[in-house]
Amino acid sequence: MSFPILPQRSIKPTLRKCQTSVRYAGRTAPAGDPRHEILRRTLYPSNLRNKSTPTGTWRSDVGRALQHAIPSVQAHETIERAWLLHQRHVRRQRDSELKRKFEKMKEAMDELEKLDKHLYFEANRQEDPRARSTKEVELTKTLKGSERKAMEARIRGLFPRELRVPTDTPPRTGWNYDWKPTGPASTP
Repeated sequence: MSFPILPQRSIKPTLRKCQTSVRYAGRTAPAGDPRHEILRRTLYPSNLRNKSTPTGTWRSDVGRALQHAIPSVQAHETIERAWLLHQRHVRRQRDSELKRKFEKMKEAMDELEKLDKHLYFEANRQEDPRARSTKEVELTKTLKGSERKAMEARIRGLFPRELRVPTDTPPRTGWNYDWKPTGPASTP
């Protein structure tokens, strides 16, 4: 996508870039705390035509700066081609990295298939995370509100949310020896 820029001699840089005025620039502040007025003036300066503003709402040298930055159509097209070339290199590098990762994953899966067929088929089994077995449906009917919510929110195949985050310190209440996972999804 190229944007043609006219040669420098055919464009006269304009000195006015912003023609609209700020309506509230002439308002007077209420006789209270002056901090609000100072903040307003800093964030929204008036569009004065005779000086540049620190926030960049109006700069007198924008037209000249653009002409100095990109003086010709050829320079613009060269910059654009260089950018597209850079994007192509980044894309090829990313694609080669993904290909390398895919090959390593394929090698690992082939090795798993040689070592243990059951684990290989379990790792590659397609499963609908929303589907529930009849046993799970019956279990959710017997659970209380919060437990049922946890059971319904659980997506099979992902790390269980109800497990405690591993930390360096033990919990204050000690180990819960009576804890049992809810539902058959977490049983081996």
